[in-house]
Amino acid sequence: MDVRRAGGRYRGGDPAAGVETRHAFSFGPHYDPDNLRFGALIACNEERLAPGAGFDEHPHSHTELVTWVVEGELTHRDSRGHGTLVRPGDVQRLSAAAGVRHVERNDGAGPLTFVQMWLAPLDPGGDPVYEVVRGIADATPYAVPEAGAMLHVRRLVAGERTALPDAPRLYVHVVRGTVRLGPHELGPGDAVRAADEKGHELSAAGGPAEVLVWELSA
Repeated sequence: MDVRRAGGRYRGGDPAAGVETRHAFSFGPHYDPDNLRFGALIACNEERLAPGAGFDEHPHSHTELVTWVVEGELTHRDSRGHGTLVRPGDVQRLSAAAGVRHVERNDGAGPLTFVQMWLAPLDPGGDPVYEVVRGIADATPYAVPEAGAMLHVRRLVAGERTALPDAPRLYVHVVRGTVRLGPHELGPGDAVRAADEKGHELSAAGGPAEVLVWELSA
């Protein structure tokens, strides 16, 4: 079980333009050959966009992009004609497949914070796919079969416990609050990478918490 703290993330983005990014994996100029991926997961970026800031149109291919908004509203447009406002509680997925371009912006009056996770597909190519699940219920799994992965969103009240799935690999990312996993206390931005671990539980410590858990097939 590998614990990665929020303070150890790579700093990126363009703060002068209102974009602050914290990368969990090797990304762009922050190259680390020992931190390229964990199973299918190749990126877990915490993004903070000031009002009016964002990412101009840029391409993706052969990647599954899953976005979780923490605060504010994310304006998303892509080259396939989709235009969406993504809000807290929504799961957005863009399957880039053979290639797609998109824009991500904060067109609201307040700050925007979101977590974007990239997964490598089992088979490259195909046609791009876009979807948004509005207000996903607690503990409702969201499948990304193209990457052999399943996302579990857990919102815990103080003292609540939840079992983690038994899987070849688990990636746990704390969105808000404080949780305990075995002997480890984890806060916002902290993550755990677990391989071949079974029978573990998360518990909220001292208040409500929100956690993203990826169940990875390999």
